[in-house]
Amino acid sequence: MTTTDDSPETESLHYVADVDEITDGDRVIVDVEGREIAVFNVDGAFHALSNYCIHQGGPACEGLISGSLEVDDEMELTYDSTNKVVSCPWHGWEFEIESGEHLAPTDYRLPTYRVVVQDGAVYLDSY
Repeated sequence: MTTTDDSPETESLHYVADVDEITDGDRVIVDVEGREIAVFNVDGAFHALSNYCIHQGGPACEGLISGSLEVDDEMELTYDSTNKVVSCPWHGWEFEIESGEHLAPTDYRLPTYRVVVQDGAVYLDSY
């Protein structure tokens, strides 16, 4: 989740990129203290997830970004393009970008990280 903070404590912040370098619908992957973390821009909001799939350790955030399928009360499938999902390219496990939750059993999720936008730059708070 993105926060805009005028006076963040800079010791725990790690520069990712300038805001205009991560276009809407795109992501960048950075290394922060030995952890690969993906930072996504979804409709101008930035979200950060671990790039380590909880299934078998694949690069969870390097796969396809899409919407999700929802089932309504009449068991009809509908495509929801507002709820963005990333699919691990190894075995297709899908995670909500905003929460890191796995789409099927929601008790699995990728770790998320706080994102700070300040003075036109995107930072990760590693703690």
